[in-house]
Amino acid sequence: MKRLLCMLMAVGFLTAAAQDEKQVTLEEVTVKGARVVQKVDGQWIYPTKQQIAASPNGYSLLAKLTLPHIRVDEAMNSITALTNLGSVQVRINDIVASREDLQTLDLQGIERIEYVDNPGVRYGEGIAYIINIKVRKPVSGYAVGTQLTNTLTAVNGNETLYGKVNRGRSEFAINYDIDYHHSKGQTYDERSTYLLENGNAVIMRRQSEQITDKGLSHNAQLTYSLSDSSYVLQAKLSGSATLRPQRRDADMLLNGMPYDEHSSSRSSSPSLDVYYHQDFKRHQSLTANVVGTHIRTKGDIENNEGSVYQYATDGKTWSLWGEAIHENRLKPFTLSTGIQYGQRYSHNVYQGDAEAVNDMHTSSVYLFSQLKGNVGKLNYMGGLGVSRRYYRQGETQNNFWLFRPKVTVSYPLASRLKVKYDFEISQHVSQIALVSDVSIKQNSMETILGNPEIQPNSVTSHFLTLSYSSPRFTSELQGYYRINSHCNLEKYIRKDGHFYQTQTNGRSSKSHQAGLNGRVVTDEGGANLDNECNFFYINSYNQWDIVPDKLSATLYGGIYRFFNYGENYTHTYTSFNGGCSLQAYLGRWTLGAYADNGWNFMEGEHRGHQAPAWYLTCNYRVSDALSISLYAQHPFSQHPLTNKTEVVSRYVQKEISQHYRDYGNMITLKLSYRLDRGRRYRDIQRSMNHSDSETGILQSK
Repeated sequence: MKRLLCMLMAVGFLTAAAQDEKQVTLEEVTVKGARVVQKVDGQWIYPTKQQIAASPNGYSLLAKLTLPHIRVDEAMNSITALTNLGSVQVRINDIVASREDLQTLDLQGIERIEYVDNPGVRYGEGIAYIINIKVRKPVSGYAVGTQLTNTLTAVNGNETLYGKVNRGRSEFAINYDIDYHHSKGQTYDERSTYLLENGNAVIMRRQSEQITDKGLSHNAQLTYSLSDSSYVLQAKLSGSATLRPQRRDADMLLNGMPYDEHSSSRSSSPSLDVYYHQDFKRHQSLTANVVGTHIRTKGDIENNEGSVYQYATDGKTWSLWGEAIHENRLKPFTLSTGIQYGQRYSHNVYQGDAEAVNDMHTSSVYLFSQLKGNVGKLNYMGGLGVSRRYYRQGETQNNFWLFRPKVTVSYPLASRLKVKYDFEISQHVSQIALVSDVSIKQNSMETILGNPEIQPNSVTSHFLTLSYSSPRFTSELQGYYRINSHCNLEKYIRKDGHFYQTQTNGRSSKSHQAGLNGRVVTDEGGANLDNECNFFYINSYNQWDIVPDKLSATLYGGIYRFFNYGENYTHTYTSFNGGCSLQAYLGRWTLGAYADNGWNFMEGEHRGHQAPAWYLTCNYRVSDALSISLYAQHPFSQHPLTNKTEVVSRYVQKEISQHYRDYGNMITLKLSYRLDRGRRYRDIQRSMNHSDSETGILQSK
């Protein structure tokens, strides 16, 4: 640690001459300073003019920033967290943004990127990282554009059309895009061993050299916004329709004998989102948001291993979500209080061999209060969230009270060196599908069971971060430790030569028996321990502008250690996760390279290996309106690994690997055209997208 501090201080002294650089423009005066500013809950990042000019959309800009723990795939329009701490949520002016919002983002209006790596109690459950893009509001003119993205080596594409018109306080926006893919060449290899009651072992190998997947999706958004310097009223109507006639079509082999798997699905989801924000005198504001969503899904699944097993699903979900937040910006702190309310009803019908009707009512009320400010050089953020969760299905009812205290403090050790500590206790509730009372057969040996008796589990987290920032160099050393008590861990139950996969909380759960078509399945062992799933890591992240505004590099990596204590097992695992990137800005040309080794982890009796990724990108800006981008994904690889999983249960041992031919040497071309006329900007605008997506349908993998 002492050697690291000395090294960081030395780098700081070498770059002292550039300390006064700042990317803030005030009319005719430009002041230069650090591009990355450390905050109590994360970082403020000011993109350079070169990064903005070389980015055809929001995904491209975020990829160039190379944020810690985040992988951005520009070609596939995806953002992935490279940890299992939770999901990534992208916002535009503090409100959740959709994929369409990022594709049509007005890059010229961007002020900064706020990257939050320890979100406060203001945000919801399961969110580990917030990317908040601050954008100025246009008050005049219009913008129309298109983005045409097509893979040259496979059938895969996304075509987007959009338009925005601003006049005074009003903005009208429309967006439509279509996604399609027809993938071939997926391979699957599974080696499984099942230990029977009599001590004998059944060994099975499932293989396929040709898995086909087809999909077509239509998405549309219509937005109206009315605003001035003190308020914003915005309404968004969105809808999507997805058809997957072959979600999975595979010719399989079981120990050399052929069988087949088929599945298809279709869904539609309209959503209405109304948002209002009002600023008052004395530094106060009120924000309100209401979202209504309806989801309709249908699907057919068939697995012919051993015998024919077919079922169909027909699901309907209605949900209503609302939020109200009051903020008082006092000195020297800001006080935020708010309430969130959610109501969902799901009616899912399973027909065929998995015949069942599952009706589930869920509701939640979340109250929070948060204080954020400073005492001298000490910055702090503290808050408490309290939520009531209720769900009912059949005769099963559960009512939970969950508490979430959180404290973050940071202190500058030197002008560019800062230490930060974060502590949080939260409760985790399993997703709806896992708490349903439905059973789905996976294959001739396994069945997955929902468990309506699952209880919430407690999560205790500790963060310690040492960060250094200068105009050309940013470094972060982070240590993290998480304790999951009574957590929901996977469990295999063995009964009459068949194996039932479910989830339990250990001693605190009533889940050691589950119903399967009227038959009770009871674990022969019973609970011996309370489940725990703990892990810690030490990670280093470093970003260096080698040649200012011309060449930048990023290098990160860390050691991760996992501890899993189940009812009848103890499993540990150590992994290294890391990556690097390089960006070069050469006038109209922008070249980039990115690589990581994926995310390797262990949870319960599953050891997961997220596939590594390596990309090459090239962007040429033909004019201010037109740019051409070329993406090479997984070059020099014919069949890159897309997923690898191991199961190490005392009853079931598995090793599964999947490869994808279409992802090997994958070349994608993107044409981006945007025409702006008469655009002028003022204060920051807020937009939103909080539509529901959880159907609660349990299905085979």
